[in-house]
Amino acid sequence: MTQAVQFHDLALLTPDQRAALLKRSEADLSGFIDKVRPILEAVRTEGDAALLRFARDFDGADVKPGQLKVSEAEFDAAFGLIEPAVIEAIKYGIANIKAFHEEQRPEPMWLKEIRPGAFAGDRWTPISSVALYVPRGKGAFPSVTMMTSIPAVVAGVPHIAIVTPPTADGSVDAATLVAARLAGVETIYKCGGAQAVAAVAYGTETVRQALKVVGPGSPWVVAAKRLLSGVLDTGVPAGPSESLIFADDTLGGGLAALDLLIEAEHGPDSSAYLVTHSRRVAEEALAALPDHWARMTEQRVAFSHAVLSGRSGGIVLTRDVEDSYRFINDYAPEHLEILSTDPFQHLGSITEAAEILMGPYTPVSLGNFVLGPNAVLPTSRWARTYGPLSVTDFVKRSSIGYVTAKAYDDLARNAKTLATYEGFSAHANAVSDIRKSYL
Repeated sequence: MTQAVQFHDLALLTPDQRAALLKRSEADLSGFIDKVRPILEAVRTEGDAALLRFARDFDGADVKPGQLKVSEAEFDAAFGLIEPAVIEAIKYGIANIKAFHEEQRPEPMWLKEIRPGAFAGDRWTPISSVALYVPRGKGAFPSVTMMTSIPAVVAGVPHIAIVTPPTADGSVDAATLVAARLAGVETIYKCGGAQAVAAVAYGTETVRQALKVVGPGSPWVVAAKRLLSGVLDTGVPAGPSESLIFADDTLGGGLAALDLLIEAEHGPDSSAYLVTHSRRVAEEALAALPDHWARMTEQRVAFSHAVLSGRSGGIVLTRDVEDSYRFINDYAPEHLEILSTDPFQHLGSITEAAEILMGPYTPVSLGNFVLGPNAVLPTSRWARTYGPLSVTDFVKRSSIGYVTAKAYDDLARNAKTLATYEGFSAHANAVSDIRKSYL
């Protein structure tokens, strides 16, 4: 670790330097788009054969023909491969996540009497088929399985499938299988990366075509989703992990440093900043990082140090609390922690964040695993227009209208006036006396 942690004094930066802090790793996909195109085309034309080849070439995995889909026996065996404590933690997380998402479920249908005898409303029905992407490259993520599966199950989607990269022996992470079954999903395909997105977009001999794919992934996955956005719904734009830890001067910098490392340890393509207007907090955080790294595994130290010493991480010292708010809203983070003894005093000034976790007892770790709100979140500033993955991502809304004879004349007269003004004669005829002659 020869490179120092980045320390950005916002008051000293030029506009271009400040803008550079807002960039994410997937913001420029030009290096991936051209590489992904032939992968997508190979899956479209070759189907399973391409998936088996890419599993070997990209994942180093030995997946046999006919074994792209996880078998019932593999699901059963998974429960004996992980510690009982892990299974209990998965059950605990699923219970909380399910309770949260059940509150999101919209009323199946509502109608309001807009005028006497004229009714309008909405009806919600589940999407018929969805695919859930669970990454594998930098670790195993049963938590992502839980976060993507549960809202889909709660929504009532009839056909739910998980796609996830296989391990070297052609299997799937055991905890992921356990989480999937306990969440209510038992269709899992052993494919990842851009090829998995292509498989659910086009369908193969084994993989069922889906109408939508959701879940976080690498820039390869993000590039594939972008190229296939005209073939299937690619859902919440979720790329590599990112977080802002906002700390005022009511807590110590060591705590801020502890939480700064949470998302930074996901991988070198993550983004993570501590944002504070307190120089004391900033300096204490910088001093505390070595002690925190000493208690982490070598791989996660390498990942988090690469982030904090690179172009997408470090410590940002702002002029004052208003400057901190401006930076946070400009950044529009995936995860935001408000480290303060009174976090609610700051909440009203922050409008652009996908997840806001408040106070010293609410680290991102709780949100990622067991608190309940969904941890599949928009990245790369998409929090400005998207929210977290939810039950409503797995249902579609139809407008409902019902007009009785009592209400028809008044509505028809006004509709005909507007149709005539806009030059639509068929529209006007449909609400004219011609209709009455048929009725």
